Amino acid sequence: MTSGAFWTDAAIPLLILLTAWLTPSLTGPTLPFGVRVPPAQSEHPVIAEQRRSYRLLLGAGGGVLVLLGALLAALAPDSPAAALPPLAALAGGAAAYVRARRAIRAVKQREDWYRGLRQSVAVDTALRTSPEPFPWLWTLPALFVLAATAVLGVLRYPSMPQQLPTHYNGSGAVDHFTGKSVGTAFALVFVQAALTLVVTLVAWLSFRSRADLDPARPAASAYRHRRFIVRMTVSVLLLAACANLTVLLGAWGIWHGDRTMGALPLLLPTLAGLALTVVVAVRTGQNGSRVPLPEDLTADEPAVDTKASAVHQDDDRYWRGGMVYVNRQDPALFVGKRFGVGWTVNLGNPRALLLVAGLVAGTLAIDVLTR
Repeated sequence: MTSGAFWTDAAIPLLILLTAWLTPSLTGPTLPFGVRVPPAQSEHPVIAEQRRSYRLLLGAGGGVLVLLGALLAALAPDSPAAALPPLAALAGGAAAYVRARRAIRAVKQREDWYRGLRQSVAVDTALRTSPEPFPWLWTLPALFVLAATAVLGVLRYPSMPQQLPTHYNGSGAVDHFTGKSVGTAFALVFVQAALTLVVTLVAWLSFRSRADLDPARPAASAYRHRRFIVRMTVSVLLLAACANLTVLLGAWGIWHGDRTMGALPLLLPTLAGLALTVVVAVRTGQNGSRVPLPEDLTADEPAVDTKASAVHQDDDRYWRGGMVYVNRQDPALFVGKRFGVGWTVNLGNPRALLLVAGLVAGTLAIDVLTR
């Protein structure tokens, strides 16, 4: 096993747990662990307690899983057991999240946090009449890498080996070949094209997603929403370019008939794109919760405990586990996530279900055509 593959496999559980550890800090104060709470309760002791417990659980299990991942990567790199540490990290993070969410919801219901509060939904029509322009310019890096890969493939095609590597094992050594043809030689170019199209389409649809505005501060939350959609969309488009660069490096090795391929050098562009996305997410927060406000908007901030101000509608009933959004009365295709950064699909909208089905069918079709 190559040292790059070893460190890649060993680090995956750590990256999963680190992302889970950061996530509570990225969500706004009125959505702890996906539970909608009024501003006056955003600093309730149970919320702080559950944040600490959540991170302690992740930290306690993290060291064990990283050590286990390193051992399996060294002793059984091609064994299905090597997938256990990442799966355990995902399961452990999910369990810690569910535990914290249930505890906060129990106290919220027992103490009836929304009793006597005026619940409302805010809408800023300027987001529709004067929307932020979609950053089409930032689609160019991914398109440039796609075009460069296609051109290099055309130039290289006459001198490609008659048998092309199509699969590498956990040690980075080729273990399957296929005959050269346009389909097999340019399979990864088709993957790049599909990736670029899907990411751009989803980014464009998400860019027009409904804003989740604070009824007490609609202007401030609209300002943050605008910053959020622009920053996150640009970072996702750049991540697509980095992923295309990873595919280009893989295609280059295949076109030269490389018998070994290191995982770490191959993944470096994608890891750089992910690091950029994480930095943007941390600095921005979900729906712009961490974006600094200009002075004119900061001056209008009301006291959080005033009952005269409207509070956001308690819409927990539309969120399954705080993660899955199902609202048949909401025409939106995408909405902002409750836990984490980005968007999720409204599974109560038939058009959203058709979109998801189309993306899955397209992925399967590309997989069949490129074999």
